Amino acid sequence: MKTIKYPLKSDWIGLIKRPMLDTTMLEGVVNNILNDVKLNGDQAIKKFTKQFDKVELNNIQVDNAEIVEAEKNVSDKLKQAIQLAKLNIEKFHTSQKEDIKIIETISGVQCWRKSVAIQKVGLYIPGGSAPLFSTILMLGVPAIIAGCDEIILCTPPDKNGKINDAILYTAKLVGITMIFKIGGAQAIGAMAYGTESIPKTYKIFGPGNQFVTCAKQLVNKFGVAIDMPAGPSELAMLVDETCIPEYVAADLLSQAEHGEDSQVILVSTNYSVIEKINDELKMQKQLLPRKNIINKALENSKVILVKSIDEGVELLNEYAPEHLIIVCKNENIVAEKIKNAGSVFIGNYSCESAGDYASGTNHTLPTNGYAKSYSGVSLDSFYKKITFQKINEQGIKNIGNAIELMAEAEGLEAHKNAVTVRLNSLK
Repeated sequence: MKTIKYPLKSDWIGLIKRPMLDTTMLEGVVNNILNDVKLNGDQAIKKFTKQFDKVELNNIQVDNAEIVEAEKNVSDKLKQAIQLAKLNIEKFHTSQKEDIKIIETISGVQCWRKSVAIQKVGLYIPGGSAPLFSTILMLGVPAIIAGCDEIILCTPPDKNGKINDAILYTAKLVGITMIFKIGGAQAIGAMAYGTESIPKTYKIFGPGNQFVTCAKQLVNKFGVAIDMPAGPSELAMLVDETCIPEYVAADLLSQAEHGEDSQVILVSTNYSVIEKINDELKMQKQLLPRKNIINKALENSKVILVKSIDEGVELLNEYAPEHLIIVCKNENIVAEKIKNAGSVFIGNYSCESAGDYASGTNHTLPTNGYAKSYSGVSLDSFYKKITFQKINEQGIKNIGNAIELMAEAEGLEAHKNAVTVRLNSLK
């Protein structure tokens, strides 16, 4: 990790730039995959599964026997861990339910808003070197709480045509039974357009590689909703001398192991602390199995020495990290100053891994600076908000003349007339 001392504010934009992959040809490749799936359905899915996942499948859908077998293969300890995480995620997301509030804006005019579940949703679960069964909890639990009628799950098979046991167990635990052995851009196309075997969905959720991300953005252009634009995972940390360097290093490494294009940013007011953290990084990463990936990610990462915590906050609000850990004096007060972040972790014991798995918050979060304008996945992500109104005779009398005047001023006489005919009948 490169260390930058007291950078000028004019240099911040370049300093916090994300690592960029060359995607010149990406959109064309992904668009061809999507069009093939749209035109040829299951045939295209099987072709791309053979091409990319190196396996030839007769049945795209996971059957019940596979789910039962997977459940036997998952250890009791892991099952208990997944169940604990599910319980906490359910508690937090259930608390996000809103009561309907009927507001009388003026006598005789009632307005309210109702949360209505999106009927059909698709969940994409990565299944490569890190099969993210935890993401099933993060997406499936709120989808069930919201009451979505149809939830389908797509995840890539291994070279034997199998799905990771923990993925199948977690899906069953959550209540998802429509599971398909499909990965990559072709899975996004299948959920966006539907095939002979796979139902079309109205909104697609879930992280993925650059092909999956590109596919989600392309189908979004044509009316299929997505959770958010998302890229490589990232973590920023704001620390001072109150931090425990061993913990800080562990957190940075935990995020760096996601992928070579991941990025971590350490911001501190104390150079002595930075040196201790660097020593811990060198020592701890040697013990990790994904150290080659970590080393590549750290090449994209930076340590920034700033003059004050307030300056660090300003810098990080500009960066808008997916995950932000704050460990410093008056950390609760400092956390209140954060305007742009996907999820914030406060204090030495609030590791980012807790949010990834079991604290209860959602780990599907905006990356690549989108935290400036996007929220992470929540219960609301699985709802549409529909407004309702009911107006009685007194109500139309109270607002009718204002509507007539405004419609006439805009030159919309039919709008005015829709009110006038009612007012005339009430005279």
